[in-house]
Amino acid sequence: MKELLTGTKASAQTKVDESNTAKTVGSGSLEVFATPMMTALMEKAACTALAPYLEENETTVGTMLDITHDSATPLGMNVTAFAEVTAVNGREICFDVYAEDDKGRIGGGKHKRFLVFADRFMEKTNSKSGL
Repeated sequence: MKELLTGTKASAQTKVDESNTAKTVGSGSLEVFATPMMTALMEKAACTALAPYLEENETTVGTMLDITHDSATPLGMNVTAFAEVTAVNGREICFDVYAEDDKGRIGGGKHKRFLVFADRFMEKTNSKSGL
């Protein structure tokens, strides 16, 4: 991995539609932006922040996410997630993450990712199933 500094930031955005509601993804019964989708958007922002620093065959995997989802977002609104690197401890990278819709903050918390080599990681993972 190229040198990664604290303060590195990125964002990711989506529009709330039928495909990412709690009702559709099974995390509730309402047509509002689903918590699992907010989580995925936060992880996407973190991955986007790291992408320019990864070398060939390097990737990261999420290892911890401690967030709150504080406000519901209706169909048709935009949601943007933000991630900022707060610490780099060897191969572990820590982030502050949060998300906003068109009316303000909807959630936030902490996220950790771990640098891995894709081929070795998949070899180990696939060994679980005998592949």
